[in-house]
Amino acid sequence: MSGNNSTLGAAVEQAKGVVNDAVAYVTGSSADQAKANEHKSKAQLEDEASHATVKVPGATISTSGVSKDDPARSEGSWNQTMGSAKEAVGGLLGSENLKQAGAQQNQQGKEQEAEGLIQDYGDGIKGRVGGAVGGAVAGILGDKDEEARMKEKHDQAKTAQRGVEADLIKKADAEAARQEKA
Repeated sequence: MSGNNSTLGAAVEQAKGVVNDAVAYVTGSSADQAKANEHKSKAQLEDEASHATVKVPGATISTSGVSKDDPARSEGSWNQTMGSAKEAVGGLLGSENLKQAGAQQNQQGKEQEAEGLIQDYGDGIKGRVGGAVGGAVAGILGDKDEEARMKEKHDQAKTAQRGVEADLIKKADAEAARQEKA
């Protein structure tokens, strides 16, 4: 692919590797096997680059661009933190009211964050599809400016999706670690 790391590009390279593997198997050629291995390595690198993200508070940065998180995600996270703190303080002080208020705020925060994750993921899917289709149409029509705009839309949406995926993986890892301790 032309300098643009993509999941599709990785799949294409993987397919080329499989075809070259088959050719190498039939011919017994070490050159064909080397070519197959080269395509597979390129596919793996491209796939890893396509999924590389850095989460910063309120945003995601990836090889595709920068995407701001839905505000419900950070508000939900804040409410979870404050709710957990209230629960802990309530437990220390023996205040059942404070403990319950904290548990309720924590639960509300989880719901807010989930709504934001769903919104960002849905917007990501919509933007990726719209950008890909719009870019293809613009390419056919020869409108280079619109094609570039659609590529940017696609890439920003991809970054939004990758941010949600990164947050979900982080949560799953934290839950697994918590369960291991128990």
